[in-house]
This record gives sequence, structure tokens and C-alpha cells, in this order.
Amino acid sequence: MFTQTLTKKVLRSPLVDLLTGPHGVDRYTELVDPTWTSDARARVVDVRRSTPRSVTLLLDPNSAVTGYRAGQHLNLTVEIDGRRHTRCYSPASAEGSPLIELTIGAHDGGLVSNHLFRHARPGMVVDLSDPAGDFVLPDERPRRILFVSGGSGITPVMSMLRTLQAEGFDGEIAFVHYARTPDEACYRAELAAMDVRVLHGYTRAPGGELDGRFGAEHLDVAMPDPDAVYVCGPPALVEAVREHCPDALSESFVPVPFVIPDAPSGGRISFRDSGIDAEDDGRPLLDQAEDAGLNPTSGCRMGICHTCTRRKHRGAVRNLTTGAVSTADEEDVQICVSVPVGDVEIAL
Repeated sequence: MFTQTLTKKVLRSPLVDLLTGPHGVDRYTELVDPTWTSDARARVVDVRRSTPRSVTLLLDPNSAVTGYRAGQHLNLTVEIDGRRHTRCYSPASAEGSPLIELTIGAHDGGLVSNHLFRHARPGMVVDLSDPAGDFVLPDERPRRILFVSGGSGITPVMSMLRTLQAEGFDGEIAFVHYARTPDEACYRAELAAMDVRVLHGYTRAPGGELDGRFGAEHLDVAMPDPDAVYVCGPPALVEAVREHCPDALSESFVPVPFVIPDAPSGGRISFRDSGIDAEDDGRPLLDQAEDAGLNPTSGCRMGICHTCTRRKHRGAVRNLTTGAVSTADEEDVQICVSVPVGDVEIAL
């Protein structure tokens, strides 16, 4: 520990900064090892493709990566064809684990998820953000907990479950997970070995302990009258759980669904910092900026993580998650869910 602290002090000293200017020491140390930097990065040390539509990455983070609470999410940035792309993923590993486990579903049309599913390999280095999100367990653990997840929503729930197991939690846990088929149900073997009541429901195949979709019957089989319910999955699943567990539902997490409104386009977008003008085609500002050759930082692309927030100098935008139109000048907007309404000038 003393050696590590001394090394950091030396590498951050004014003399070293002067000798390595103008780029700084990080630009030289990362030539030796890309993770030797003050930027939050992680090296992929293992890759598993245990289902036909998902890939599990085991990441060894550098010292710049901060710890996360079970259920939170991280932004992962990877370079694809010379451009950096960022997406939001929830670790499946327990709190305090030295390695970070991400299980990523390969979604139809998903650029980053399909790239990682096909090309992730040990030795690959990715950038990570600080953890974020309020989908977490309370410090005082409930005694009877029901977890419900659907598809890739299993990852934050697995983090919570593994954290409770590591703590020696002696309360009652039930876990309901919905997948399309048994082959696509992640973590089946590990869950079967746990001292937890696990029930699977398959929406496109038989063989699960539950038939159909979540309702009163599934709740009665899994855990009637739970003290707390945590659900992560598609909007329809979250709404069904909320309907049948109005008093016990403690936390839920679901990507915010949105559609591009049928609003007239044809205005001009001015990317002030780049000196680029483009004709508005009605899509979110993030998509149009990328098509204009810009590479703005982004995360979830759903209006959740705020990574893509930029200053709008003038003009009006419509927020796709709320439908609200904002006309104020000099305000910050999330460009992944903001579409222009007329001419817009943005700091990009």
C-alpha cells in the first residue's frame, strides 16, 4: 500500500508532469499497459458465451474504478471501427467483488451488444464510468424479499442476490425470472445450486415452473405477501408487478421507452463548437450529431444516465421521454432523447 501511494505521488508530481508535457504521464504509461492511467478502465480477463444470445465479460478494473452498490449500472465505452461507443450495463457481480461481471444480451440491431457478443476477447480494454442509479437494496435488509426479472434485467438482480448470499443473509428469498426459452435463461445452473426459491417462466417455450406472464397466480406460487419486491425488466413486466404488489414494491428499474414523435423537421442544427450545420431530419440530436461526423460521449441512449447532456444555446427541443417542449436558451439537455423543434444551436 505504501509503495502504491508513493508511486502515485511520484507520477502526479509537477516534475514528472513537466517532463511528460504536453500530454501528461498517462499518455506514456498507457503505451506500456492501457490500464496504467488515471482514467477508469478495465481489462477483460474472461469471456463466456453460455447462452445463444448473451456474452459474459469478467473485467479486472484499474484503481480509478470506484466501487458500486448491487443494482447500480456503469457506462462501458468500447471502440468500434475507429469510433467510441458507450452503453449502460449493470454488473451481475456482488458488491465488493475484485472483478466486475457483465452479462450483455445481444439485441437485434444493437451495435455495441452485438460487437461484444461476437468480438469480445481476453485482453480487450474498455473504459468505465462511475456507478449510478438508485435501484439498490436498503441498508436494513427486509426479511422476505421477492426478486422478479425479465431478459437482461437479471443482471442487477443477480448482483443483489449474490451480495445477500455473501453477507450470509438468513431471511427468505424468492426469485422469478422470465426468458424466451430455457437456453436463453442466464445463470440457471448457479441459481439451481442456491438456497433460494427460483421459478422460471418461458414466454416462447414450455418447461418452466410458471406458465404465462406475471400475475396473481405467479405471486402466490413465488411468495405471497413479501416484505419487499425488486423488479427489473421490460415495461410490461414492471407494470404487472406494480399492479399486483402495490404495497410491497420497493424498487423497480426499466429502460424508459420512447418513440420519435411525428413532428415536422426541416430546421437547421448548428453544432457550434465544431462549426458544422446540418438539416434536421427529426431524429434525436445524438444520432444526427454522429451522422455529421461528431463523436459525443453518450451512455444509455435512453435518457437515464445523463452522460450525453450538452448545453443548448438557443432553439426548442422536444424530450422524447416526457413529450415536453423546452424553448429556454442556455439550458442543458440530454441529446439522446431530445429532438429539434425548428432551428437549434447546440454545444458540440
